[in-house]
Amino acid sequence: MIAWIRRIAGDIDDLDVSIFEGIAAARGPLLDKVLPRLTDAADHSVLWFGIAGALGLSRDRRAKRAALRGVVTIAATSLLANQVAKRTNRRVRPSVAALPISRLSRRLPVSTSFPSGHAASAAAFATAVGTEMPVLSLPLRALAGLVGLSRISTGAHYPSDVAAGWLLGTAVAEVGARLVPPAEPPAAIRRPDVIQLEERPTGAGVLLVVNPASHSGEGKRVLEKVRDELPDVEVVELTEDVDVDAVMRESASRAAVLGVAGGDGTVRTAATAARAADVPLAVFPAGTFNHFAKDASSYPLRAAITAVKNGTAAKVDLAYLNDELFLNTASVGAYTDFVAIRERNEKRIGKPLSAVYAGLRTLVRSRPITVRVDDRTSTVDLLFLGNSEYQPHGFAPSFRERMDDGLLDLRMLDASGFGATLTILLALLTGQLGRHGRYREIHAPTLQIEVLRGGPVCIARDGELGEEADVLQLRVDRRALTVLRHDGPW
Repeated sequence: MIAWIRRIAGDIDDLDVSIFEGIAAARGPLLDKVLPRLTDAADHSVLWFGIAGALGLSRDRRAKRAALRGVVTIAATSLLANQVAKRTNRRVRPSVAALPISRLSRRLPVSTSFPSGHAASAAAFATAVGTEMPVLSLPLRALAGLVGLSRISTGAHYPSDVAAGWLLGTAVAEVGARLVPPAEPPAAIRRPDVIQLEERPTGAGVLLVVNPASHSGEGKRVLEKVRDELPDVEVVELTEDVDVDAVMRESASRAAVLGVAGGDGTVRTAATAARAADVPLAVFPAGTFNHFAKDASSYPLRAAITAVKNGTAAKVDLAYLNDELFLNTASVGAYTDFVAIRERNEKRIGKPLSAVYAGLRTLVRSRPITVRVDDRTSTVDLLFLGNSEYQPHGFAPSFRERMDDGLLDLRMLDASGFGATLTILLALLTGQLGRHGRYREIHAPTLQIEVLRGGPVCIARDGELGEEADVLQLRVDRRALTVLRHDGPW
């Protein structure tokens, strides 16, 4: 058996040397000019970090998730390749005597040859980014393949070193995708139909209701920018003692476009008035989180202003809980505490860790309720409701690819029992909550939720606490509101 293994290893070495020598003897612009520069660019993963940086600077949430996934996967792969695999295999690097001097890398490697760290990082990044953005999978894999070839052509590695590195990087990325699943692939996502409204280059016909004090004065900054870019916008400033509902209704009744600058609660009030008056809504982000503005492509402020100037818009769904509108999410019971804790910490420690921390604190203190949904009775600790389907799945919903699918997004979690709490926290940490037996998800245009035990429960809509109820009637008014949005360059 040992002799057979040694014979196979010897055959692989012979094949390695033959292929390496064949590539060393070959000449051409790709081998002599392009690949040496490419291998230098891939040193210390600078090439991949540059691509990740470009993705991170885009406005696309998928691109940002892809960049983060790619960088984290490179870090894990480099640790395994350089600190584990290379230390357990002391293979000597190939001789560069047959290579032209111009083809040699500017940094001759001194570590052991097996496996190729460059190939491992290249495959890891290409595979990881491709799981989030399949459209980039083929070009990144092609680029990663060229990096692998460059390690052979510049004399740094034998072909089997590159193959082993490629397999290692791909495996790490695949494991990462199982531990933290990507958002649903965009192939099934239909982008919203753009509606062309009247162009308003100076803002004429837009009536903007703004709270100058919102988000520590962000409303005032937004107002100054809007007045500078859209000088003909009519402005109504809210004060502390004003009836916001009445102001919104009166403003919508005489506006060609109702504008609003404030947080999600203020935007919800404006949406109610715009729907009743049948006028488009222009959202100028001035809140803390601006969830609706981000999903509706009215974020950042520059996008909202451009949308008004160009007159581009789309239809979005409006969801109702007991006939009261919510734009983003509604929740009952402990989930309101979960959201508050998560959002308070996510900018400091990131969404995944803040979700785990919020889950721990909430589950320890939560009071379970028993509900009946679609004739099925469940005991739940957390209950989330979304207007349209949210991504990703599990209990850290962050964004919507579409806002006109006509569906409610119901997510329920039963964490009763110490053992269940521990497994749920582990699932939260690894991104596997969507597969946990105590987690349930329903998508439907209408829902009725009856609280059988533990109620009545306090209802929150778009982060604002409301009334208590023990029966929740939910419905979607599909494509009911026209919202100005801008998806292209500014």
